[in-house]
Amino acid sequence: MIRTAVDGPLRTITLDRPARRNALRPAELSALEGALEVATEPVLYLGGAGEAFCAGADLDVVRELSGPGAAAFARHGQRVADALEGYDGAVVAGIDGAARGGGVELALACDLRIATPAATFAETGVALGLFGAWGGTARLPDVVGLGEALDIGLSGRTLSAAEARTAGLVSRVLDDPREAAAALAQHDAAALRTVKARLRDDADRDTQLAREAEAFADLVAGATLTDRNG
Repeated sequence: MIRTAVDGPLRTITLDRPARRNALRPAELSALEGALEVATEPVLYLGGAGEAFCAGADLDVVRELSGPGAAAFARHGQRVADALEGYDGAVVAGIDGAARGGGVELALACDLRIATPAATFAETGVALGLFGAWGGTARLPDVVGLGEALDIGLSGRTLSAAEARTAGLVSRVLDDPREAAAALAQHDAAALRTVKARLRDDADRDTQLAREAEAFADLVAGATLTDRNG
């Protein structure tokens, strides 16, 4: 089950299957994908109900998959992660409790990963003869570097919130991650979208700089500036 709540410029999406540590079946993936398709707010907050953020793919589903079905399930998770990454506004993952496998992968697709002190992270697929296939092998090295990614992926070890912060897997460790999302929502929506687009631009450097100048000019044209230089 997926729950959605809107508070002005902030939309909260909650993975709400606490009895299964918010493990995701195709139904939940589709619901999350649908929630992202209708969202328009400048800031989106993704969290989990209960004592976990997300345990990843529901293993009861995985056990029943055939070869083509397994590939389709992987592609489904990849689409959802791509939708999080490509969301027009800022996306904050609030990780409280366990993030495992696909839960880590969904968090990796978000712009900011804010953990509570109780958060833990692990790519446990290797212990099951599997690996995370919702975009994790592409995003994890980008976020933490190849060396850390190989350690996390090959060992399957569990990282505390502090270890994840040191590795660069999380942006900050806070008692209430949603406060960080609420603070972002106080900023100018156009500026948030522009900064995200510019920082995620993977074009060549000259193209990036040209787009940066154009985007800055667009914002200046529409901005109401106050003097904060003093």
